[in-house]
Amino acid sequence: MPETSLEWKLEVVVLASADLDRSIAFYRDRVGFVLDHDVNPAPGVRIVQLTPRGSSCSVVLTRGMGSDVSRPVSGLQLVVRDVELARAELVERGVAVDPVTRMGEGDASAFIYFSDPDGNGWAVQEIRNRGDWLPS
Repeated sequence: MPETSLEWKLEVVVLASADLDRSIAFYRDRVGFVLDHDVNPAPGVRIVQLTPRGSSCSVVLTRGMGSDVSRPVSGLQLVVRDVELARAELVERGVAVDPVTRMGEGDASAFIYFSDPDGNGWAVQEIRNRGDWLPS
């Protein structure tokens, strides 16, 4: 395979939403994402972009663009420094979150799981020792 000097960055994950206002309330008010924009570029089309705090990858919620809400996405994953604190914040905001699951010993082994109102499944992984974490 030829080498390339291009950077490849994942910056957007698109999710279908049956009720965009409900999804905005969930992601912004309960999960704590930042609402970047909410636009209607054409009749019957609405695009909403939200970004997790500290992330360069956003979630785009759509309506009227051929999205299929009957096929939820699983395997979406956020990474935090402290999964217990993340869980406490989500529970305080009214998100139904599974208990912390530990998969072995050491860093990067603790997870929590939750789903959005459309059934899209999220994991939150704890990684305490990352070089790019800002000081607490």
